[in-house]
Amino acid sequence: MAPGQEPSMGHPTGTDPGGRAYAAMIAKARALLPQLRERAGRTEELRHLPPETERELHDAGLFRMLQPMRIGGSELDYVALVDCADLLGRADASVAWNLANLASHHWMLGMFEPKAQDLVWSKDPDALIASSFIFPAGRATRVEGGYRLRGSWPFSSGVASCEWNMLASVVSSDDEADGIEYRIFLLPKADYKILDTWNVAGLRGTGSSDVEVKDAFVPDHMTVAVGDLAGGPTPGSKLNPNPLYTLPVFSLFPYVLSGVALGNAQACLDDYADVARHRISTYNRAKLSDFQSTQIKIAEASAKIDAARLIMRSVCIEAMEEARRGGFPDMATKTRQRRDGAFSVNLCTDAVSMLFAASGARGLFTTGVLQRQFRDAHAINSHLAFNFDAAGTNYGRVALGLPSENLTL
Repeated sequence: MAPGQEPSMGHPTGTDPGGRAYAAMIAKARALLPQLRERAGRTEELRHLPPETERELHDAGLFRMLQPMRIGGSELDYVALVDCADLLGRADASVAWNLANLASHHWMLGMFEPKAQDLVWSKDPDALIASSFIFPAGRATRVEGGYRLRGSWPFSSGVASCEWNMLASVVSSDDEADGIEYRIFLLPKADYKILDTWNVAGLRGTGSSDVEVKDAFVPDHMTVAVGDLAGGPTPGSKLNPNPLYTLPVFSLFPYVLSGVALGNAQACLDDYADVARHRISTYNRAKLSDFQSTQIKIAEASAKIDAARLIMRSVCIEAMEEARRGGFPDMATKTRQRRDGAFSVNLCTDAVSMLFAASGARGLFTTGVLQRQFRDAHAINSHLAFNFDAAGTNYGRVALGLPSENLTL
């Protein structure tokens, strides 16, 4: 794709004949770009999304793109997360990160017991739900009617704006024969404390602070076992029969956020090409656009970004198609999905790093966007889901006939 060109996103099929709702959602996301780009500096200063940005995302219905239609959501196909984050990431990666992250929790809530869905959405269908899926950070103990939960979780993006939080934990047992159980717990804001820890170099506007739970009781119906989210019917499937709510959550987890890296890299390429069209070299007054090195950098970066987009979208679309056929991914497929999620984001990071280096001293000025795009790219890539060593090792193990080491799959 040429710099500045809009991607050929197509549209998902399924419950939306002709993709009208999908096209409308993409149009709403695109309409927000000018003000989000203008507001990006303030978002960084605040270290969380400005109130007007949150309101615009709510008004556009973007937070509810994967929420069941019975609640008033759009119930779009999973690939909408990649496409909307791709678009918003061209204006501000922090906004795209929080949008995709928080929107995915409406999708996940659709897999919980109906009683949990009713408790959250009957009060406020727009209620935002944060998360931290770092299982070792918590300890849960089985008690009558539910669990006692405690722990301290990092990286709960957008938590200050949320009324609920999905916190992952290991369930402790006195019987070693029970094995390790991973479970997700849905808590109201009153049950956890937010710790203002988010002072970072990249994705500064995401407000990804820590949360602490001293000792909370979580009823059975407000929890879901990771094993129930591995692909196929879930506790919420009868209420929400769309195959969207049978997708394997943690093998597709990278694609919740991968579109952010894609949009950020596309913006970096577009900005670099725009400058190169008009800039004159400081040293010999030659046009940068006439330099073969400039032309090659644009070609290589655009190839990496286009390849990343193709990988991300293909995985999401194929997963939906398989779910519609009633199929369930095997472990080889799941580890491939994780591998491709990490690899595609690494491609985006490589593209941004190359363009930053090619920009010379110009990229160092804090008044420009390039330094933010560089910082955000590496902040995105630091997420464990995009660690190719981890994803690649597990893929290689399964390909060689060894068991997966990722207990969430």
